[in-house]
Amino acid sequence: MEHNLRSFPSLVVGIDGSRAAVAAALWAVDEAVHRDVPLRLVYAIEPMDGDDDPQQSARRLATAELAVRYALTAVESTGAPVKIEVEILQGKTTGALLHAAQSAAMICVGAVGLTHARVGRLGSTAATLAASAGCPTAIVRGHDPSQPGVVVAEMDESHSSTSTLDYGVAEAHLRGAPLRVLTTWQSGTPHEHDVRTVSEGDRQARARLDRCLSRWYRAHPDLDIRPVAARGTTFDYLARNADDIQLVVVSRNRAGGLGEVVGPHVDSVLHGTNCSVLVCPAHGSL
Repeated sequence: MEHNLRSFPSLVVGIDGSRAAVAAALWAVDEAVHRDVPLRLVYAIEPMDGDDDPQQSARRLATAELAVRYALTAVESTGAPVKIEVEILQGKTTGALLHAAQSAAMICVGAVGLTHARVGRLGSTAATLAASAGCPTAIVRGHDPSQPGVVVAEMDESHSSTSTLDYGVAEAHLRGAPLRVLTTWQSGTPHEHDVRTVSEGDRQARARLDRCLSRWYRAHPDLDIRPVAARGTTFDYLARNADDIQLVVVSRNRAGGLGEVVGPHVDSVLHGTNCSVLVCPAHGSL
């Protein structure tokens, strides 16, 4: 077991013994191989109230070692050429992962862990990492290569949209998946439910987005990039299309706030799908 944080980049996965954490580790394998960085499995032993007796401490350490060994075995079974590191830390899970993220290329966690295992409830650790980690945060809901789906990158009026689209392009290339660039629009007219009005609103929004994407079309002619315009919010779009999406890429500084794409109401819609969410810093290296 390794107990010192590395100074060089790695790809960190939060492990807690849950199946969701193992799915996150498997999801992260290709990301680590692509970046040529180690995959670091991190387990944090939460402090207990009062004094820990030696036997209790030993049991908790054994539980941690079993959890990381289970995840390690799952990753090794893929046969991927990835270096694997394991760390068991003492401390609050969220704080330990935030610290690990300071030197990470990406941090990955399962959407629902052992302490938040009820359907429709996103783990508070995942939500905190998405808002505060110093690197991209992947909130993983499943890992089923037989259901690849598209990659969706959100493009809104925020200044971070260009960086988000770059991440989306990189993820689509990595996965050999089509990229759909999403913009949403709101209708304040009395005829917002009229089919013709909605169709015209979609057409105009898609045309504006298409013009914005011209340089990405030229730079990536081998990638299937298409603009998508949808009336409503990104949450509405995900609710309608989650089964066809493998990854949604959004900015931490997105105009509508993270609550629209990361939170309990989102997990209630995405639960049971393979629709993971990648929250990216406004600026950073891929």
